[in-house]
Amino acid sequence: MKKLLNTLYVTSQDSYLSLDGENVVILEQEQELGRVPLHNLEAIVSFGYRGVSPALMGGCAKRNISLCFLTPQGKFLARVTGDIRGNVVLRKRQYEASNDSDLAVGVARNCIMGKVFNSRWILERATRDHGLQVDVEKVKRASGYLQKSLANIEKCTDMAQLRGFEGEAASVYFGVFDQMILQQKKDFVFSGRNKRPPMDNVNAMLSFVYTLLTNMTASSLETVGLDPYVGFMHTDRPGRVSLALDLIEELRPVLADRFVLTLINKKMITGKDFTRKEDGAVLISDKARKDILVEWQNKKKEIITHPYLGEKVEWGMIPFVQSMLLARYLRGDIDEYPPFFWK
Repeated sequence: MKKLLNTLYVTSQDSYLSLDGENVVILEQEQELGRVPLHNLEAIVSFGYRGVSPALMGGCAKRNISLCFLTPQGKFLARVTGDIRGNVVLRKRQYEASNDSDLAVGVARNCIMGKVFNSRWILERATRDHGLQVDVEKVKRASGYLQKSLANIEKCTDMAQLRGFEGEAASVYFGVFDQMILQQKKDFVFSGRNKRPPMDNVNAMLSFVYTLLTNMTASSLETVGLDPYVGFMHTDRPGRVSLALDLIEELRPVLADRFVLTLINKKMITGKDFTRKEDGAVLISDKARKDILVEWQNKKKEIITHPYLGEKVEWGMIPFVQSMLLARYLRGDIDEYPPFFWK
């Protein structure tokens, strides 16, 4: 279990939660793993199927503590709240902010700042760790462009211009992405981002992992009471989780892209795991999808230090932390949304 920003996360799928006086008690095989006073909590999030006691459910509702249930893989199932809850006010504020051009640009700008900063960090790390295997001058040139782009993005107050800066930075970053493919270069040729459908093995993997990250982030937003379908930079469209797409921008490079590169460079996925259709679209085999999902779950368990909170958390918790920080910004608890700057 992990307590972050007044939210208790219970990540063990075999845990059962019960109420003892004014405390939530975490049990596993009838052994107590820990307890937390309810008066310290705003929400409880459980990643398991064993559930909670009716007494705890009633206690949380009485104290206006949100009780959220997700699958062990992080898919949102349900949220239980009492009669009075700040989610309605929070969502109204979200809708107002999405229609306020200044506020919308402010949130979107910080998300893109995080994306470009993290993309540049990945390039810098590639030249540092694999200087003999990459074209250092080419990668450094791209990194320098991203650094200049950050200065432009930081001053940007227009959404259309911001989208332009983001698109240019992404093009430069993906223009040297192939440099970071160190193994299996014959089977994993990358000449640029393409999708719907992906036309090569690398893009097929990127699209699949981006989908996993988007679903996880949408669940995170649901958990904190935000509407994942109403975004700031990505426009509203029926069936599109626009806010989740906004929030994953800063996480794509450090969580999804690095993960795909690891699968390739460690030969955990090979060229035999893909098939090409007559129209050129590339498909991932069912076996490879299962293998990727297993490694994705392992990746989510790795521990890092969150750059804003300064606390150790699992990678899989990062979308939840960022969603909470966004909710706090919309509530007025903090001055601006702090993007995820990974170093």
